[in-house]
This record gives sequence, structure tokens and C-alpha cells, in this order.
Amino acid sequence: MRSSRFLFLALAAGMAASAPAQLLGGGGPVGGVTGAVGGLTSGVLGGPSPQGLPVVGGLQGPLGGLGDTVRAIAPSDLLTLRRQRLLALVRDNRRALDVDDQGNPVRRDEIVALAPAPDRIAKAQVAGFTVVRSDAIEGLDITAVQLAPPKGKSARKALKLLREIDPTGTYSLDPIYEPARAPLAPTPGPAAGGGGSGGAALGLIDGGVGRHPAFDGVTIDQRGFAGDPRPSGHGTAVASLMVGRTGAFHGVMPGAALLVADVYGGSPANGSAMAIVRAMGWLAARGARVINISLVGPSNPLLQAGVRALQAKGVIVVAAVGNDGPAAPPQYPASYPGVIAVTGVDAKGKPLLEAGKPLHLDFAAPGADIAGAVPGGGWERLRGTSFAAPFVAASLARLDHGNAGAAVAALTAEARPAKGAVGRGIVCGDCGVGPKTVGLK
Repeated sequence: MRSSRFLFLALAAGMAASAPAQLLGGGGPVGGVTGAVGGLTSGVLGGPSPQGLPVVGGLQGPLGGLGDTVRAIAPSDLLTLRRQRLLALVRDNRRALDVDDQGNPVRRDEIVALAPAPDRIAKAQVAGFTVVRSDAIEGLDITAVQLAPPKGKSARKALKLLREIDPTGTYSLDPIYEPARAPLAPTPGPAAGGGGSGGAALGLIDGGVGRHPAFDGVTIDQRGFAGDPRPSGHGTAVASLMVGRTGAFHGVMPGAALLVADVYGGSPANGSAMAIVRAMGWLAARGARVINISLVGPSNPLLQAGVRALQAKGVIVVAAVGNDGPAAPPQYPASYPGVIAVTGVDAKGKPLLEAGKPLHLDFAAPGADIAGAVPGGGWERLRGTSFAAPFVAASLARLDHGNAGAAVAALTAEARPAKGAVGRGIVCGDCGVGPKTVGLK
């Protein structure tokens, strides 16, 4: 217990580090990529090791690997690390972010009205609110209006005022959703793909996907919903597990076309509910049948409406459960009814101890002891539920023939039963490519 507490204090000390994090979970820069995005607490714990402790797996500690590090931390400590990470995210992006009443990061001075009546918006304007933008979201038949609060009033207080003006309306702050592995930052280099005009059955909402040999000859159509698409370690790794192919490396559907919606544009202060739902609409309009969302955050009425609209169209939504441990609150969109919630397992089929606890759990898939692509041509060791979800999403896309229920039933039949929290079983247990296969030690 004493060693566990020492390790936690060492980890917490790393909160002050300002240098970039390791890319995705260990091994240092590879393939000429020195930047950094996507460790378990990227941008918070990913800098120089505090007190001389070695950096392992994106976490700092005296143990021999990320798995051992996580096992040495109590669930309550993981929850504390989560709080510290979110506070650091807001602190580092004060001009763009604020917090809600539960401490979740939200876009500063932004309120979203879901399908508001015109007369209610008019009343809000009389009260000092400003309409920033109104979106009839493509592909979802959802209307969302972004409002700015009256001058001098915080968004939280303004939200209460709006609910007094229109008690039956649906108003909310615009929360930020993190990759279910960490906040992310852009990496140098161009984005993959060239924005083709065709559709694809498989969609991804994440950070941008960077160029890599694994995507040579693969049709990747990217669109940005927070500025132009920017390559990210997280999005590139997730995409590679879905459709990548080069040498001995392959994703679940190697060479398949992929639609990518970048909701960050290179900034961890983006990734809001509004951006994600606009991305959902674009993917639905382009014909996506299965959408992977390895992002986590609080429940939100706009996000929930987007999920429901996709489901009404027969689109399968797959989401990661997060990596802040079972003591963390249930994360969304994974916890919404009907969303395929995915956790991760290691090479021995054991559930990741850092995996979150959603309101329901559907499947598990490899989330450790696997390799994925990073922008610029390199590879990195991966760990986290972020990297389990794409195995399930691509497997469902492989099985989908226009009937979402039948695809889920077929995947359930393929799943391998296992002990622990794995939902209906482990999917694609042999799909992951080991780090040694791509030359990682």
C-alpha cells in the first residue's frame, strides 16, 4: 500500500510537467515522430519524469510497464488523476474552456439550444442572449442553436436564466469530449487522404488521421469540424486498427474506405458536443453504417439526440468506455442505450484494470500488447479502451449487410466468453498486431 501511495504521489507530481507527452503509451519517439499526443494522461503526465522516475507506457513510475503501473494505483487514485487532468485541460485553455457544475470541461460562453421554438429564441435575445450560429444538422434532422450569454454573465448562470425563460426547452452547456486515452495535440505533417467524393460504410469521429504507409492505396475522406483536419496520434492509431495495411501489419478491414471526422482540429479545447453531432450528421449523409467514437465525456442532450438520430437511421454507434477506472462516473456516448460499449483486454484476455464502468457493456477487444500507426510512418505500443473500440466497429462493419441488429447478433455469436467484465465476450481476439511484429522492442 505504501509503494502504491508513493507511485500515486509521483504521478501527481508530474501534473506540473509542461513538455509534450509520449505519443500513445510507451517506447519513445519512433519513425521520426517526436511529438506528442495521446498517452494515458497526455499533456499532464507526459513530460520529463518527476524525481528521476522512468517514463513507462505514458505514465511515470518505478515499475516495469504500464500494466504494472495501473495495477499499483487504486481506483480512487485513478479518479483523482482524472480530476487533475481535467483541471489542467481547463487551466491550459482558459480562453476557450470553463467547467460545469460537476467540474467537466465545457466551451466557455457557449450554450446550446436543441430545436428551440423561434419565439423562445426571440425572448432569449430580449434578455440579452446572442445567437452565434444556427445549425440544421446535415443528415440528422436536428436543429441546434448556439447562444452567447448576456454580457457579464457566466454561461452557468445564463443557463439557469434560459431555463426560467423557457422551462420546457432543452438548453445545455457544450461539453468537451476527450479521446478515451488522453487529451491530444496535433503532430507535424499532412493529413491522410484527399477528401474524395465517395461514401464509405465505416466512419470515425476522432482527431485527424496522418499519412502513413499503412494507408497507401486506402481511400480516407477527412473533414474537419473544428477547423481544417490536423493529424493526431490518437486518430491515426485508431484508423490503422480499422483499415490499415502494410507489410505484416493489418487492420480488421485492411484497405477498406474510411470516413474521418476530425472534431479537434489540433486543439484539445475542441471536441465539443456540437462538433461531434455535426460530424455524426456528415457521416450519416455520406452513408456510414458503423461509426467508431473512442471519445468520452458527460451526458448531454444534444449528443444524446445525435446518437438517437443515427440509431433511427440504422447506423451502429460504437464507443469506448474510457480509462479512468471503475470509480469514475459512467462515460458517454458509450453509456447511452443502444450504443455498443467496448472495453479492453490484454494479450491474456484479462480486462484492463483502468477501464471505465459504463451503464452497460457489450463487448471487449484487444486494448493492450498491440501496435498501431502514428503520423509520419512510425509505430507505437497501444493501451486503452480507445484502441479496443475500433476492433469492434470494424468487425461490425464487416458483418453489416444493412441490418444493424443482425450484425450485432452475428458478432455476439463470434465473441469468445471470458472471465471478468467483458460483456458478451471478447471480439477479434487475434486481430491485434504485436509490437515486435512491426519492430518495436
